[in-house]
Amino acid sequence: MIANALLITIAFLLAYGFWLMDQLKFLAPYKNVLFHEYGAVICASASVLFVNIFGAVLLLQRKFLLKDTGRKLSHLDRQFQVRQIEMPVPEEDEVPRDVA
Repeated sequence: MIANALLITIAFLLAYGFWLMDQLKFLAPYKNVLFHEYGAVICASASVLFVNIFGAVLLLQRKFLLKDTGRKLSHLDRQFQVRQIEMPVPEEDEVPRDVA
């Protein structure tokens, strides 16, 4: 679930970055000055945006994709409580090793 949220977040930020680069073409001649003066602020803002989007995507995935998980797995919980678990039995056909 975390990997899916990370993939969606990166795809969203890449799309947003490409759109933003298209909108800010007029600032291209000043990119060295802007990155030198405001690089830390831009990086911090991008990090905060990444964390917020990642959290929102993870929340939405947990809300909609893990719907009714407790109800779906309740039968397993009941089987564990009454000890009706069928465990595989080891086969007795194994050849014993010589202990010499």
